[in-house]
Amino acid sequence: MSKDYDHRSIEAAARADWESTQAYTVIEGAVDASGKPKPKYYACSMLPYPSGKLHMGHVRNYTINDVMARQLRMQGYNVLMPMGWDAFGMPAENAAIQNKVPPAQWTYDNIAYMKKQMTAMGLAIDWSREIATCNPNYYRWNQWLFLKMLEKGIAYRKTQLVNWDPIDQTVLANEQVIDGRGWRSGALVEKREIPGYYFNITAYAEQLLSGLDELGWPERVKTMQQNWIGKSRGVRFAFKHQIADAHGNFVQDGQLYVFTTRADTIMGVTFCAVAAEHPLATQAATNNSELAAFIDKCKTSSVIEADLATQEKEGMFTGLYVMHPFTNEPVPVWVGNYVLMSYGDGAVMGVPAHDERDFAFALKYQLPIKQVIALRTPSSMFNTNHWQDWYAQKEGVECLNSGKYDGMSFEEAVDAVAQDLEKMGVGEIKTTYRLRDWGISRQRYWGTPIPMIHCGDEQTPGCGTVPVPEADLPVILPEDCVPDGSGNPLNKRADFLNVKCPQCGKPARRETDTMDTFVDSSWYFMRYTGPDAKTMVDGRNEYWMPMDQYIGGIEHAILHLLYARFWTKVMRDLNLITFDEPFQNLLTQGMVLNETYYSEDASGKKTWLNPVDIELELDDKGRPQGASLKGDSSGTPVIIGGVEKMAKSKNNGVDPQALIDQYGADTARLFVMFAAPPEQQLEWSGAGVDGASRFLRRVWVYSMSQSDAIRAAQAELPSNLSDAEKELRREVHTILKQANFDYQRRQYNTVVSAAMKMLNALEPIKLGAGVVGSAVLRECLSILLRVLYPVVPHLTHTLWKELGYEQALGTILDVSWPEVDEAALVQTELTIMLQINGKLRGDIRVPANATKEQIEAAALNSEPVIKVLDGGAPKKVIVVPGRLINIVV
Repeated sequence: MSKDYDHRSIEAAARADWESTQAYTVIEGAVDASGKPKPKYYACSMLPYPSGKLHMGHVRNYTINDVMARQLRMQGYNVLMPMGWDAFGMPAENAAIQNKVPPAQWTYDNIAYMKKQMTAMGLAIDWSREIATCNPNYYRWNQWLFLKMLEKGIAYRKTQLVNWDPIDQTVLANEQVIDGRGWRSGALVEKREIPGYYFNITAYAEQLLSGLDELGWPERVKTMQQNWIGKSRGVRFAFKHQIADAHGNFVQDGQLYVFTTRADTIMGVTFCAVAAEHPLATQAATNNSELAAFIDKCKTSSVIEADLATQEKEGMFTGLYVMHPFTNEPVPVWVGNYVLMSYGDGAVMGVPAHDERDFAFALKYQLPIKQVIALRTPSSMFNTNHWQDWYAQKEGVECLNSGKYDGMSFEEAVDAVAQDLEKMGVGEIKTTYRLRDWGISRQRYWGTPIPMIHCGDEQTPGCGTVPVPEADLPVILPEDCVPDGSGNPLNKRADFLNVKCPQCGKPARRETDTMDTFVDSSWYFMRYTGPDAKTMVDGRNEYWMPMDQYIGGIEHAILHLLYARFWTKVMRDLNLITFDEPFQNLLTQGMVLNETYYSEDASGKKTWLNPVDIELELDDKGRPQGASLKGDSSGTPVIIGGVEKMAKSKNNGVDPQALIDQYGADTARLFVMFAAPPEQQLEWSGAGVDGASRFLRRVWVYSMSQSDAIRAAQAELPSNLSDAEKELRREVHTILKQANFDYQRRQYNTVVSAAMKMLNALEPIKLGAGVVGSAVLRECLSILLRVLYPVVPHLTHTLWKELGYEQALGTILDVSWPEVDEAALVQTELTIMLQINGKLRGDIRVPANATKEQIEAAALNSEPVIKVLDGGAPKKVIVVPGRLINIVV
């Protein structure tokens, strides 16, 4: 093997070794050399969407997982690290429209390329467990569980309010609505009620909330889920009315229901607001064209809560009134664009003095504002300039202007109001959740077909909507469709659409909606455990699950993780599994950041420039003072945009493949582990990559320079070690102890630091001088290679073989993790810094248990002190035990 570090040949040879021995194929119930079962450990990264190429976020995520898996395997665990592809979804359809190819072709080509890149990274993936969610062998079980959920009432069909693009003829996700228009067509989006399928996740709300307490997840993530579930205890009550429809019947039986967590403010109600789709709004609009037009306008606005919170509050008076339950005073009913029919009862009570949203609405439309809550201080009278300082406060407040409730605290007033409403038969205490049932229907092609069949229509009634028989699963999605953007192409596929009704045998049609892709990612980690199982999961799932460590971005903290937890609980209730939670521990890795640069044209349009194309102008301290485009003779002004997350939109990404080609996978892995702790953001640095490469070259060159002596060295340490050998072992084992701690707490940046310190300790050692023998060097270098191996497996795998360790100890993949020799940590001597009049003049060696007097004697007998005292006595001697001695003359 060459003395020079050639990453290409080293990494290719290592991967060939791993492939030839199937090094990463894992079996359930593996045992150690003594026949004892190994403890299992399941470490999994969130599966990627096969978009075409890996990005640096992928590299970081999978390297974290790989480092963890390799180190745990050396510690004796049976470790599973699988990989798959979240292969359904809109990006494939968009690419198909653009490139005029089927989404399936685009997806499978991307999977092949990204798998090649992962292999080049040296990831210890068990590829025998690979799954792709677009494979019928996988999604048939989506369909199967859907049918089981349908039987249990967990899945159901109802009309849903959606964002509808009238040009693309499809439902849009909230994030695809931009300024009220479809993101691709630009058409004004409409709100439509269309039939769709739902999962009753709200029935599991309390379990999903309470289960968070047992999870080893970041508190930030648990808080995000708690807020999303949004448990609230409040009062649901009705405002009575006598508003009748065209047939003379009271609308909603003469009751307008609302829910509030602030029943203590009920005497401050000055209006009610209903959604545009509310029956009272519909009734009021029958003879009011202006109101009807406003309602139509509301129906084209966003249904996103975040948008509703920030958009300008608009409303229109319906001309209708409901009665306050306590005062019987008429309360005006308005239609408000910030009220959603899909939330609660589609109506809210307006208390502008004590609600930020209601306050803005009341100010705009000059509605009464009545204070009914005050701080228990003399200066707490309501002020429209300072209301936001305390309007939502619950502690230290009391009711006023509220009749019998005056002086009551928040808790007292809520209970009293609830009791009075209950006695009147119009209200009750109720616990509600912000969480809404999961709508899984998508009017798109590239997804799991929903296994339902429609028999009959309005003209010819039939069996209705019936499930596909289990024996007919999977319902296969045709893979040769090429979407053109004009709705779901399945509606044009007679071979898919036309089918016989499984109940009556008459002509019927398949459901063309496909499942939300969050369905695909809600259980893939269980299918990894048995990708060839003849059932949804088998006994192998009970061996591996629940997962020991899940790794992924914070952006998946809510929906993916929440849906996966829900799906797990459903499978438990269907007796498919025995555990409650899928992921015991969660690591959310930080984002990868890079500098951004752009130029602007006369209109202010930005063109983002890649950092590799930028030439920086630096001052004498290395700080950027300006930037220019390399090779640009026109002098286009370049603006430094600051550090942001790597993204295609900012053109500030780094191509992992180019990095691997130039420096090697080990350098890429070392840099992303060393640059920052896993949970923190990582700022890209070209200089840092160069530094990582230089370090690996030093490891290689030093190891190869000692290879002959290491191969010839005896395995057993001599009994009579020299002082230098003892000191080297003490230093290396001290660093190993810290590295073990850092591995345990997943702080891989300091693990790399430990490896660097070990190399610094070893490099000065030159065999043949008789100070450190080859046996000690053999031990210390083996510790360095093992500590470094999980981070840079190619280089260390090769050196382990070249230096003869593999022949003696076995492959580095399965060699035992090095143990700290506690005896080596015991110091027999200490080095004490020697100062004269506070200035460093050298050091002295003393026994580790030396007394103060012994340290003083050693210092006074040292050459620097004897020379300066010249036979005299010091004025003062200061000893800092274990650190220094200062002689004052």
